[in-house]
Amino acid sequence: MKKKQAVVKVMSAKPIAPLIGGVLEALGENPQRDGLLRTPERVEKALRYLTSGYTQDVNKIVNEAIYDVRYDEMVIVKDIEFFSMCEHHMLPFFGKIHIAYLARNKVIGLSKLPRIVDVFARRLQIQERLTQEVAQCIQDMLDPLGVGVIAEAQHFCMMMRGVEKQHSGTVTSTMLGAFRENKETRDEFLALVRK
Repeated sequence: MKKKQAVVKVMSAKPIAPLIGGVLEALGENPQRDGLLRTPERVEKALRYLTSGYTQDVNKIVNEAIYDVRYDEMVIVKDIEFFSMCEHHMLPFFGKIHIAYLARNKVIGLSKLPRIVDVFARRLQIQERLTQEVAQCIQDMLDPLGVGVIAEAQHFCMMMRGVEKQHSGTVTSTMLGAFRENKETRDEFLALVRK
């Protein structure tokens, strides 16, 4: 099995909470008032969780749940919910990811696909890169005939600020191998995702 090591960064041991206290002051707030007393610690805890993908190793997440099976058809897991944070404004974006791969006598435990999504979503991201990273990870782990990933998301950086469009959505896709080269394979994936 061809495996590519996921990039794992060590999170800084430097505390975030004191920096948040400074941000609150810069915004004109009083970090010592009742409602804000523990806010810096809560924000630090939330940020550590929301960016926990930096410290996760995809190989450990998959935990050898790749199985040799005589199977060469399409496997699809649809509507995998995800939450991420835009690297430009550090505001959330969220939505669903649909994953398909055309097996080459290897399959992965179905629950591992959403876990792979979470590893890459829980980083500062852009939707385009998230879509590519998920697809490339599956390609590297399974060496299938092809991989297709579609992400549909709404971005708070567009909804709450800037253009302030609450109902706009963004769709990105990455097609590798047979999904890129074969229109019938790609069309089958798209049709099954729309069902």
